[in-house]
Amino acid sequence: MVKLILLTAILALFSLIALVIVIALYRHKKAAAGEVRLIGELCQVNTNLSPDGTVVARGELWRARSIDGTPIKAPSLARIVGFQDHLLLVRAHD
Repeated sequence: MVKLILLTAILALFSLIALVIVIALYRHKKAAAGEVRLIGELCQVNTNLSPDGTVVARGELWRARSIDGTPIKAPSLARIVGFQDHLLLVRAHD
């Protein structure tokens, strides 16, 4: 009986460790893929970018920076041209 309890506890521990690893890998991949797909998209300027502020891209609020330092007034559109860490780099939409 004790062996069965011990075996069950060990299996539960390994299952929990595997689950944590899978979740960590899934979350990391999702963030990277989402950022790459945003390049070239239009976003709504939420607060004035002078040069930093916020934009809404695909329904999510992001910190953003005007890539050339030119202020972009809210509300207007901007195009996402790149990333710097978790900061969107944007250019005023023509």
